[in-house]
Amino acid sequence: MSTPHQTNSAAADPLGYAFAVAGAVLFSTKGIFIKLAYGEGVSTEMLLSLRMLVALPVYLVILVTILRREHKLVSLLTPRLVLTSMAVGLLGYYLSSYLDFLGLNFLTAQYERLVLFTYPFFVLLFGVWLFGDRMVWRVVPAMLVSYAGLLVIFGWNLAINPDGLVVGTLLVLGSAITFALYQHLAKRQMLVLGSALFTCIGMSTAAVAGIAQNLILAGPASYWMLSPEVWVYGLALGILGTVLPSFLMNAGMARIGARATSSTAAFGPVATIVIAVWVLREPFTIYHALGTALVLLGSVLFSRAERRARQAAA
Repeated sequence: MSTPHQTNSAAADPLGYAFAVAGAVLFSTKGIFIKLAYGEGVSTEMLLSLRMLVALPVYLVILVTILRREHKLVSLLTPRLVLTSMAVGLLGYYLSSYLDFLGLNFLTAQYERLVLFTYPFFVLLFGVWLFGDRMVWRVVPAMLVSYAGLLVIFGWNLAINPDGLVVGTLLVLGSAITFALYQHLAKRQMLVLGSALFTCIGMSTAAVAGIAQNLILAGPASYWMLSPEVWVYGLALGILGTVLPSFLMNAGMARIGARATSSTAAFGPVATIVIAVWVLREPFTIYHALGTALVLLGSVLFSRAERRARQAAA
């Protein structure tokens, strides 16, 4: 538990909050770059592989650095632990990302971000169903508020442009569900390996899988056929939408803590909406405003209810 001094220090650290907000905003650009690249006719598999091509060297360098400096961690790397970490990384960084990328073929960037924003609800449910956590019933109203918001926007899209809406929504929900399961499994790996080493192993494995998938489906020559615009979007997706925000979020978490960092997450959907309307010319009606407000309100209520439940149990 944090002490009053720690809490006050976090509250008085504007740089920590700036890092966290910047990370949340940059993460929100992922859907924008994906939609722009899709406008150039690039395939989902190619775009995912471009993201991984940028991320892989970064995480490999970090992995090598950790293994050279932390000799104690090397002794922990049994074949079973490495394979388990690789499998969990594939779930969270490859499968979840792939489902999300596929869903963006059918959905607007702002609706996709709101659907993904519900993943903490699945984290709670998996904790209860699979990992023996206690059900916190006071969060159920918050969950209903958020899903009411999604239904408002879903209903508007169903009336205006229903093509692929159900498929896209299910794909992105699948991404949220697999990422929620990943969080539970990853937490157990991090307790042994630490967050940095586990993330490098998991992300590197997912990157190799994403690149291999495109090489199998399209071949090495497919990269030479890409337009300069697609390369720019792929690089932006890898740097601005993946690597840079991950470091900013970690820097923010180190300064203000995980709980304060999570409180900045709402900036992500808001930033996505602003950029999507401005850059992609996506519509934003009174129904979008109402649905977004409900999703964000549900998330805030969920966080407060869960925090109070933790405090009561402490």
